[in-house]
Amino acid sequence: MRSIRFAAATAAAIATALTLAACGGASSSSNTDPGDVEGEIEPREISWLLSRPADGAVIATVEQIAADYAEQHPGFSLNLVTTPDRPSYLQKLETLAAARELPELFDSDATPFAAKLRDQDLMVDVEALLEELDLRDDYRPLALDYQRFDDGGLYLLPFEFEIEVFWYNRALFEQAGVEVPATLDDMVGLCGPLRDAGVVPIAVDGQDQWPLERYLAYYPFRLAGPDYVTELKRGEAALSDPPGRAAAEWIEALGAAGCFPDGFSSQGYTDARDLFTTGRAAVYNMGTWELSALTSPDLPADVRDNIGYFTLPTADGAVTEDNEYVVVSGIGMAINAQTFDPLVKDFVTYLLQEYPARYAATGRFSPTIGQETPVPEGASPLFTEVAAEIENLGDRVAMPWDTQLDPTSNTRLQQELTLLAQGDITADQFIETVDATIADNAPRYFGD
Repeated sequence: MRSIRFAAATAAAIATALTLAACGGASSSSNTDPGDVEGEIEPREISWLLSRPADGAVIATVEQIAADYAEQHPGFSLNLVTTPDRPSYLQKLETLAAARELPELFDSDATPFAAKLRDQDLMVDVEALLEELDLRDDYRPLALDYQRFDDGGLYLLPFEFEIEVFWYNRALFEQAGVEVPATLDDMVGLCGPLRDAGVVPIAVDGQDQWPLERYLAYYPFRLAGPDYVTELKRGEAALSDPPGRAAAEWIEALGAAGCFPDGFSSQGYTDARDLFTTGRAAVYNMGTWELSALTSPDLPADVRDNIGYFTLPTADGAVTEDNEYVVVSGIGMAINAQTFDPLVKDFVTYLLQEYPARYAATGRFSPTIGQETPVPEGASPLFTEVAAEIENLGDRVAMPWDTQLDPTSNTRLQQELTLLAQGDITADQFIETVDATIADNAPRYFGD
């Protein structure tokens, strides 16, 4: 019940913030065009409202760069206002936006809410900034595309670049007599033999719900490409259409085959990872942000030396290529156009110039082109294999649905999806409920 009440409160906050943003009007002092900002730099404290792991590589790298900038500009400091809990962060962002009190920098996905802030001249044109600084072509196109609004506008800076793959345990596959699946339907067939061998087929974080939602996105992406979810979220397509129905029936089949752990809905992120890294689960669908943990010499050798990966399997009638799947560049950073002055511009310029090499040195993949990531000391050959995979990506990506759907519809979809995977409802019931929810909520959220 608590999650349902919280989701309702979040949705209400979003609706209120959207209404206030729509009524507030643009500030006359907004500087959305970075070319208009020039003049003397006057150091002061600036703030970054963010929702990232406090001990993560992004924050650590930016803090280091900010400290160096402060040495060169006495009086400057970067105040990190961190709210790791995502729903709480969104409430804070929306409240500050409604009051026109956003800090100089703030995190956001390319959501309709962020687009409304852009339309109110509250966000700096990042594409124009990168072009002015002659940095745009340094970025991976997919990293920038992940941050774009539906109309192609780029108002968010990426700080990460990750692919999402299926990590698997070769020894457990061999023990169960199964092979890497070529198609999505083949994945269903893995589960019986793996269960019979005493292994959990697929580890999944059911508590946070978004990992299971990734599975729902796979069939539609293979059968209809990335445009399907764009149309679905606006009510211009439906789950009852063939791509959506295929997805629902596939989740139903995975659940019926016992692919997920017993009681998975109460298991969190760490629970799922531990199942895999202790050799109790055969497959773990997660991003390359886990690569350092999966290749670490601290893992038991019988697990570490048997970890491989496969990318998103295809499907009969697929319209996307094998090397096209989920690629993310993380939550983006927006620059507040109301407070965009010579100091903010100069600091952001320094940050963008320094960031790629320093971030790569942490063992992570930069959103820029040509920045080699050194192999961490003691890492298994898997690290090099995946690094090569990142350089062989197609042009289209499967967008995570949790960043695309309106919040109310997404919350209901996630709740119903868990029931579907548990066998508590049928694919038909799931489709009917979600289609009705989107029909009720999308027009208000995505309306002009």
